[in-house]
Amino acid sequence: MKTQKATRKQTKFHNQRLILKTIYIYDRISRADVARATHLTRPTVSGAVAELIEEGLVEEVGQGQSEGGKPPILLSVADDARHLIGIDLAEGEFRGGIVDLRGRVVAHASLPVEDLNGSLALEQVYALLDTLVAATSRPLLGIGIGAPGLIDARHGLVRYAVNLDWQNLALRDLLTTRYALPVYVANDCHVAALGEYTFGLHPITSNLIVIKVGRGIAAGIVLNGHLYYGDGSGAGEIGHVRVVEEGIQCQCGHIGCLETVASARAIVKQAQLLVQEDTHSALHSLAATVDAINLNTVYHAWQAGDAAVQALVETAGRHLGRAVANLIGALNIHQIVLAGDLTCFGDALLIPIREEMQLRAMEPLAAKTQINLSQLAGDIVIQGAAALLLANELGLV
Repeated sequence: MKTQKATRKQTKFHNQRLILKTIYIYDRISRADVARATHLTRPTVSGAVAELIEEGLVEEVGQGQSEGGKPPILLSVADDARHLIGIDLAEGEFRGGIVDLRGRVVAHASLPVEDLNGSLALEQVYALLDTLVAATSRPLLGIGIGAPGLIDARHGLVRYAVNLDWQNLALRDLLTTRYALPVYVANDCHVAALGEYTFGLHPITSNLIVIKVGRGIAAGIVLNGHLYYGDGSGAGEIGHVRVVEEGIQCQCGHIGCLETVASARAIVKQAQLLVQEDTHSALHSLAATVDAINLNTVYHAWQAGDAAVQALVETAGRHLGRAVANLIGALNIHQIVLAGDLTCFGDALLIPIREEMQLRAMEPLAAKTQINLSQLAGDIVIQGAAALLLANELGLV
């Protein structure tokens, strides 16, 4: 099959994206250095930069060091030239943020979800977006969504989100029609991985796994700098792999899934059972009723030195460590980052994960694997949804 030659318009578009990405990566760089880094001619770079400055995406930020002649003018991406809206639909409330081009969240908004699902949950998404769109002070690049469940990212389709009772919901098309903006939708753990890859504090790498542990558990995988979705968009669904043979039923319908023993929801349920059996538990002084126990209560009991609660956290870590060992065996990715609500337990969770990983994974592979906590905290999905926009609209990721 004969390969078609790129049109002049396509070449210009490609070059402009390459130049913008180079300026973004280097932060402060001269036109001559952009030409050297991209192997493009200086006139091509100068023309593209002039257009980017006119669009407000790039600005001149002073002079560089002279190498004998006139000092070069340095270029930088104007971080606040565009705003991006990132949305996290995965937890107990819908959360969103207005994000600049460097991933900084400049404004937050949230709305309760409680038992809302179906069309009522969709109305909350609209309400949250209405608030954020009205609050933006810069041109909007678009909307990025991190949603729970099986998501067809290519078509922006929520195939199955059990907690929200969404099946085959054309979320991208609905939002594009309503807001007349580019919209991208992906699984919340997938976008969390892209957020960590783009904005996280970790060694530079082209491969990365982010395991997000909150109400559910899943992994997002970046391979060669790109999100890996899997053939059926379900890559990283480790939360629904059986780890306990005689376990309890999971929401997915199977028995003994990882989510039933190591998610935030599972730890809370175990703590609620514990307080009924242990009259000396620190949980008694922290919650008025069994139903009032939440993850924050569990955290304070753990902090107070409650041995039984500390054992719950350690057991959850060991279950997660087994899942990590399987990921190492399958993918051999050296950088693994833990994100989500359970990271509040810090080393108490990390140590048993590392110990179990080393016990169960092949020693040469485990020895080179680093597992650390994300520094993006609760905004990782919001920032990841913004990164999804940067990748698709500006080619910056």
